[in-house]
Amino acid sequence: MTKLIATSVVRGSHQGESHGGVHIIDFDAEKSFTVIDWNNTAIDFQGRGWDRGLRGIAIDGERVFIAASDELFEYTPDFEMVASWRNPYLRHCHEISIFQRRLYLSSTGFDAILGFDLDNNSFCWGMHVLRTGSTYQSHLFDPAVNNGPRGGNELHINNVFAHASGLHLSGLRTGTLLRFDGEKLHDWVTLPLGVHNAQPYRDGVLFNDTQADCVRFEARSGRASFNVPSYDAQQLTHSKLDDSRIARQGFGRGLCVIGEGLIAAGSSPSTIAVHDLNRLKTTHQVTLSMDIRNAIHGLEVWPFQTA
Repeated sequence: MTKLIATSVVRGSHQGESHGGVHIIDFDAEKSFTVIDWNNTAIDFQGRGWDRGLRGIAIDGERVFIAASDELFEYTPDFEMVASWRNPYLRHCHEISIFQRRLYLSSTGFDAILGFDLDNNSFCWGMHVLRTGSTYQSHLFDPAVNNGPRGGNELHINNVFAHASGLHLSGLRTGTLLRFDGEKLHDWVTLPLGVHNAQPYRDGVLFNDTQADCVRFEARSGRASFNVPSYDAQQLTHSKLDDSRIARQGFGRGLCVIGEGLIAAGSSPSTIAVHDLNRLKTTHQVTLSMDIRNAIHGLEVWPFQTA
């Protein structure tokens, strides 16, 4: 088994508490290591996830990129911070993805995707997604100048997956995985509402069906589904919250392909499960915390020997 890197978000946490962090999971050694404990006094406290915790992860050579709500951080493989960048059109960022020499960020607070030039270290491209009836349209803008969209969260665009076939994106309320071919948006495949981490895989689509508490692969050649791990309620901590919408167990988010047929999926309380699509079997599972507020967010293969 390879190592994985995961970020976590602690929903409903308070000032002075951890809001999540970055973790390395070594399945061979059956160990996990917290390499960053995120506690930022500038975090917004509007409820639910919002600005808490760290989000998407992307790796470019020796550069490790991790997104917070409104800031992109670069770390070394030893988790020394190198730099960080902000942009007025980056708000409530979720997933990030790299293709060729550009890093793409989902800016949920603007229903937009931003592009970050990895050679010039600057925000260089933006696309606002709009829905008119059942049709989706894209409006391109330059995030370096003030000609972008107004803030909005109609579609809750929270996912971007950059691929040779196009830029794939989705949100809680899109009901579809959209594909941008460089000129226009296309409805690539229908999805349930409320999904996370939708991405093309093999001849189909792989995603966290968060509302149904499962991970699904749907294709013309077949389908597979794995239940999100669940626990006895007595094992959970911090479960007596005033607002049950803040956190629940079984919330599936975070998804990556480990190798041919092997995928890793995250959930709350912070759990990572490895599923084998070929054998239709869950092969490994590790839980980082039994705090019901603590949820996995970003998840990627960790290619380094460090940590």
